[in-house]
Formats: sequence, C-alpha cells, structure tokens
Amino acid sequence: MKQEQTVIMERVYSAPVADVWHAITDREAMKQWYFDTTGFSPEVGAEFSFSAGKEGHKCVHLCQVTEIIPGKKISYSWRYEGEEGNSLLTWELFEEGVNTRLKLTHSGLETFTIHKKEDFIAGWTYFLDTALPKFLTVKS
Repeated sequence: MKQEQTVIMERVYSAPVADVWHAITDREAMKQWYFDTTGFSPEVGAEFSFSAGKEGHKCVHLCQVTEIIPGKKISYSWRYEGEEGNSLLTWELFEEGVNTRLKLTHSGLETFTIHKKEDFIAGWTYFLDTALPKFLTVKS
C-alpha cells in the first residue's frame, strides 16, 4: 500500500478575503491566473474540466465541487481523464486583519501513478507565489 501523500501550503496575501475568494471561485478571474475551466461553478456537484500540463503532455483534468462554505472554503475532486487516481483539493481562507491567509490542501496524491508529489509542489508553488499574488496586485 502506498503511503498517503498530501501537499499543504499556506500563504498570506495583502488582500481582503473577498478578493481572494473571488480569485479562486470566479471563472473569469480564475482564467487570468489559474486555469481556463469549462463548466466551473462554485456550487456543490458542479463538474468542470480544463487542460494543462507540460508541452507534449497535456492532461485533461476532471473535477467536481464537493464542498463550499462561501467566503471560507471550497473543495473539489481532481483526477485525470483516462488515468487512475482521484485526489481532493481544498482552498481555505482565513481573515487576518486586512490580510488573508490561504491554506491549500491537496490530498490523495498517492492514488496517481503518473503524477508525482514533487510536480504538484512545483505547480502549487508557482500558483501561490507568483500567479495569484500578481493577479491580486493587478486587481487592487
């Protein structure tokens, strides 16, 4: 049996919770810094997909929203078309004065055979340290 693999990352942004929530739950905002999703809606049961990956190895990601607490938390399943495995991605927001602490948890990575934890760490580091802060700065 494979050992459980989870990526947990926390970042603090100089932006109110409402702005960060908008960035992670509004399809048009997400397109600017995250992925161009098809069918995304911040509602439990909403299914959506997007294509992403390295040149020559694009994967279709299949996701379904599993939990939502407006302004605080959104979770969705995350798997790949035609591949084994299913994971869970959770975004949680915490107000810290005028700032927002974001906690990202991506669990179930051990269920994938092709995708490695290191790849997820690299990807989430880019999104949390570069793409999202840039989007939030441009927005404000």
